[in-house]
Amino acid sequence: MVVGCWLAAALSLAAFRWVDPPTTVLQIQRRVEAKLAGRSYRKRCVFLPLDRISPDFQHAVIAAEDARFYQHHGFDWTEIRNAVEDDLDDRRVRGASTITQQLVKNLYFGTSRSYIRKGIEASLVPIAERALGKQRILELYLNVVEWGPGVYGAEAAARYHYNTSARAIDRTQALRLAAVLPSPLRRRPDRMTKYAGIIDVRMRQMSW
Repeated sequence: MVVGCWLAAALSLAAFRWVDPPTTVLQIQRRVEAKLAGRSYRKRCVFLPLDRISPDFQHAVIAAEDARFYQHHGFDWTEIRNAVEDDLDDRRVRGASTITQQLVKNLYFGTSRSYIRKGIEASLVPIAERALGKQRILELYLNVVEWGPGVYGAEAAARYHYNTSARAIDRTQALRLAAVLPSPLRRRPDRMTKYAGIIDVRMRQMSW
């Protein structure tokens, strides 16, 4: 069964180079959670091509989530090493998950955690990198990532939080939206001034 699920995921990744995913496991999970809790649920999601998403928006997300996105091949070994060293030094562990890893997790696993899930995810990441390429990975991620309760993707996030389009998002708004991503159900853009400033510094260091 695990092999069958892995094969289906691998084949769908190849298809997603041309076809937009109709939903994700995370989106299904959130709908089920709302139903079980007796809460109303409204899904907001509009899929956009990358050229209809503000470059500032794209760059802010990369700077916040995966600064070496264009340098690695799915796994950022520098960040993984830093995370291990931080753990050994008993400091706060950094996130080392790349945009590619997060996309695979969103598409197929939701928020579930297990060693088996991690292993399957790791085996799908190289397939995603090879089958999709960087620009399509970024496009898919920006269109499926969670930005609030029932809010998925850049366009829905721009409409929900700022009543504007993903194309019209300005730099400040982009920074604040990127700052929400580590915890989109708890964070709000208007409260993210400090972290947005940190992301802004990273963007400037990357010449954006």
